Amino acid sequence: MRAIRPGDRGEAVRDLQHRLVELGYRIDPAELDGRFGPTTERAVREFQRSRRLDEDGVVGPDTWGQLVEAGYRLGDRTLYLRSPAFRGDDVRELQRMLNALGFVAGKEDGIFGHRTMHAVMEFQRNVGATPDGIVGLDTVRALQRMRPSLAGPGAAVVRERESVRTMERRLAGSLVAIDPGGDPPPPSGLAEAVATTLRERGAEPALLHGPEDEPALRARTANAVGATVCIGLRGSDGEGAACAYWGTATSHSPAGRRLAELVLAELSRIGVRDDGLRPLGVALLRETRMPAVIVELPRALGADARVAGALVDAIERFLSGSA
Repeated sequence: MRAIRPGDRGEAVRDLQHRLVELGYRIDPAELDGRFGPTTERAVREFQRSRRLDEDGVVGPDTWGQLVEAGYRLGDRTLYLRSPAFRGDDVRELQRMLNALGFVAGKEDGIFGHRTMHAVMEFQRNVGATPDGIVGLDTVRALQRMRPSLAGPGAAVVRERESVRTMERRLAGSLVAIDPGGDPPPPSGLAEAVATTLRERGAEPALLHGPEDEPALRARTANAVGATVCIGLRGSDGEGAACAYWGTATSHSPAGRRLAELVLAELSRIGVRDDGLRPLGVALLRETRMPAVIVELPRALGADARVAGALVDAIERFLSGSA
């Protein structure tokens, strides 16, 4: 899709404004003729902040997709495994309730996949319903009757956290997906330098190629090749490094967070300033099935071999379970 930006006019902007207003965001009536003015931009930024997206005021694929998904509530439609998968806040709510009850629905990403279907079937068996994996009103009402506590971490987070503690893998022989298609673009030549360092240490790099505005496609490629971990690279005009892992207001990836911590620790060791961790809900982190991070690095670093080495050191420490 073509990004919708401040200053744009037309039907696409009117559709955007209608969805924002339906979600409770305020837009000045004078802009509701399809003009992307200041209050529309403010509403977009508020929405992006609430969804842990890049808060840039531009409606690209991630923001638009989540705007559409935000319009669904559990019970609005019948959910089941299909291709393309159902996506929406109704699926996210379903996953959260199942995980809270101990039925591992996997990552609370709002995508109805095989793990979610199997968790639904297990729940249905436990309540004496036909285990067909179809979430209609009867299954929704059965879930609601259980009144799951949503205060603590769900089963998926607990299980992933435990897998991080017991991880015993080696870098050699692992396949590492590298996404060099970030926006802003990463330091020139860095992705290739990381790939070279991985090969030198016996790992197999997989550079993810695809249009800059299709991060979900690159995430699906990482899944298809069976990557062990995925690292996305972005550039910045700053002097420090920041690292993002998948996370929302209600859930996160413990494995992604641990990998992000190690990346920043290794970069700090070679003198790159630590500008902190942050949870992010963008497609590359949301849709990858393996631990994934996005590293934002100063473009002035270029293809520094020490930076490439630090990133690979972090991956190696992560896979070995080293503290």
